[in-house]
Amino acid sequence: MSFHSSPPADVPPQLSDLHCFTETEGVITTTMFDVPGYRVVRVLGAVYGLTVRSRNWAASMGMVLKSIAGGELQWFTSMLYSARNDAISRVVAETKARGGNAIICLRFESGDMGGFAQCCAYGTAAVVEKIDPNTEVPPQLSS
Repeated sequence: MSFHSSPPADVPPQLSDLHCFTETEGVITTTMFDVPGYRVVRVLGAVYGLTVRSRNWAASMGMVLKSIAGGELQWFTSMLYSARNDAISRVVAETKARGGNAIICLRFESGDMGGFAQCCAYGTAAVVEKIDPNTEVPPQLSS
């Protein structure tokens, strides 16, 4: 079964512009230790993309009230999607600046830093080349 036939993850409508498929400008990203059908030609080292976001006082008060009632804190969810996308954009930019075309073993960390939300994307920048002509094109490279 092709992964292209699977529907994308369910993203709430208010977050639709912050979808899970962040533009990677042709850089292959994978959380795996390799890229099936590709060979790592050169490892360029660890790359990082960081962002820190602040909550405004009105949103923080709204989140406190919402937490009493329970349910999703949509403003915070939206902020984390946006932070994640910024972190990916930055790790991709660092990879491209080093001459890479792939990020292997991509990971994310996020957390709260005294009222600030931080998100870090990191992985190993590499140059990969396709060795199996039957391998499907990664979704980042398909149009």
